[in-house]
Amino acid sequence: MNEKTFGEVYSSWKEAKKEFVKRSTLSVYTLLAEKHLLPTFGQRTDIREDDAQTLVLQKISEGLSHKSVKDIMIVLKMVMRFGIKTGWAVNTEWDIKYPKEHRKQGLKVLTTSEQRRIMDFLAQHMSYRNLGIYICLSTGMRIGEICALKWSDINISDRVINVQRTIERIYITDADHRHTEVAEGPPKTVNSIREIPIGMQLIKMLRPIMKIVYHDAYILTNDTKPLEPRLYHNYYNNMIRRHNLPRINFHGLRHSFATRCIESKCDYKTVSIILGHANISTTMNLYVHPGIDQKRKCIDRMMRVLR
Repeated sequence: MNEKTFGEVYSSWKEAKKEFVKRSTLSVYTLLAEKHLLPTFGQRTDIREDDAQTLVLQKISEGLSHKSVKDIMIVLKMVMRFGIKTGWAVNTEWDIKYPKEHRKQGLKVLTTSEQRRIMDFLAQHMSYRNLGIYICLSTGMRIGEICALKWSDINISDRVINVQRTIERIYITDADHRHTEVAEGPPKTVNSIREIPIGMQLIKMLRPIMKIVYHDAYILTNDTKPLEPRLYHNYYNNMIRRHNLPRINFHGLRHSFATRCIESKCDYKTVSIILGHANISTTMNLYVHPGIDQKRKCIDRMMRVLR
């Protein structure tokens, strides 16, 4: 074991990692490390399993979710594996345990009537930004993908939207200078580069608009300068509050789209591909939310079989 600190090993790991991950991914790793790992382990020359376990319990007691803490531990383990390869740490397996979650965390999903109400409002109050929300509810696209969507990505004749980029605000560290900046790049994963069919209702909205817009402009601004997700999220929240529409997080619109698809008897594989997931299990575990009406129909079908 040499006398390098964890902070020094982390800096070397970060430099090496730049060659293999997206800039935005490295930004997430950097933020987690600088906010949670370096303040605790930065000057340490040795980190053991009980140190990591203590950090887990501390962060959960501070109110962080299990997912957030697990993300922190993923970064810690990546740095430790790098340390093993470079001779800083010995190769030992950690068995980190997490306290039982007493309350199931779930993202709110719109009911069918709530989704119809929002879509009716958007259709009656059409603007570029409202169109983006309507597209999200009609396609399940992520907010960063909506912000990066251009008119040229929409093919009216083939009735498809080509998802090929995303916009996000990322955390940057250059020497001692830390800041955030808006970055445009490829979507979240390879599977996120996809074609999404456009329904006829959305086609009817898009067809007249497409005749007058600048082809290479972003749809939310109809300009060559995009709108970043943070500002778009603020716009959405203000609109929902101002017009007394059903309260739901913007990402919940994507969940609602997936739930409507499953309720409409779409097969899970197709829904998974439309959402840009690598496998069906992600779709099932995160985005499919049977409502009370769907559960009631299930019970009714079961009882009819028994009769």
